[in-house]
Amino acid sequence: MQIIRISYGVKGFAILYNDGLKYRMLTEKAKHKVKVIVFWEKHGLEATLDAFPHKRSTLFNWKRILAENNGRLESLNEKSTSPINRRKRAVDAQIEQFIIDLRTAHPRTGKEKLKSLLDKYCQNQSIKIISISTIGRVISDLKKKNKIPQNRKLSYYARSDNFCESSRLKRKKTRRKDYQPEHAGDLVQVDTIVKFINGIRRYIVTAIDLKSEFGFAYAYTNHSSKSTADFFQKFQSVAPFTIKRIQTDNGSEFDNLFRDYAEKQNIIHFHNYPKCPKMNAVVERFNRTIQEDFIDWNREMMVEKINGFNEKLIEWLLWYNTERPHQTLCQIPPMQYIINSLILAPEKSKMMWTSTLS
Repeated sequence: MQIIRISYGVKGFAILYNDGLKYRMLTEKAKHKVKVIVFWEKHGLEATLDAFPHKRSTLFNWKRILAENNGRLESLNEKSTSPINRRKRAVDAQIEQFIIDLRTAHPRTGKEKLKSLLDKYCQNQSIKIISISTIGRVISDLKKKNKIPQNRKLSYYARSDNFCESSRLKRKKTRRKDYQPEHAGDLVQVDTIVKFINGIRRYIVTAIDLKSEFGFAYAYTNHSSKSTADFFQKFQSVAPFTIKRIQTDNGSEFDNLFRDYAEKQNIIHFHNYPKCPKMNAVVERFNRTIQEDFIDWNREMMVEKINGFNEKLIEWLLWYNTERPHQTLCQIPPMQYIINSLILAPEKSKMMWTSTLS
């Protein structure tokens, strides 16, 4: 990277600044300092003191820093204010050894319980008692030094015949908060119904658009992210609108392949807060409807002939979306609501579900 040097007090300083200053290496505060110095060069010290809320000593200090660094603008960047010699936690070696011995014998003993046991030990040994928060920090330090056992998840890889620690990347999840959809496709809630029939599990992935109540569902033999990604592709192929946002719980089926597919489609993925199913209230109500009106009447087929079950489910969904009156839509079906809202012209609708049965 090229470093541009300027010398304060040299004629043409302002021109050099306007022509050659590169902001990539400067913080916002450093840019402001350079701006003030340029103003000082052009209009004088008194005008600068009137125009900017800085003291005379501050301006000369900036000038001194530039002079000592041969005019290097990046020298005006803020320096770290952290102390050179930082305090180090000093804990009695006997306390550390007591925690190591106890956590080795009982790895799940928390700092609150450990506090009671440690207080008795400190009194007997005439050692200064430490607080619960300090115990927690000591435990954290000992974990980093691998002096106490840690609960690690190991994954077995058959190809290499090795056990490796699985490191799970924590991703920041987007929450819906107060967002409200305005048109069909603005927000779709997705969920999974788990049915246990005759010792066999079946999974029905469901989705419903919050504005138009257009619903879709499909049954699978597992609830992997591959299945939910496949479900979402099917839903997109029949939905008479463009899906812009989806909302799911924090289940593993809505991670990995499902998340990657949504990102490729530039779809915003909202996650519910943990243990808060009421955030998915609309799809939960749709789940109840589909269970009472269809699943409970076709339980055996879902176990024995899942393909036949899905074909029959598509027929039911076709009726649900095109004929069944919805109370919240003033007793009209979702497709009629979408057409009335002029969101999608009827001749462009992809609601030709018969093609999915081939």
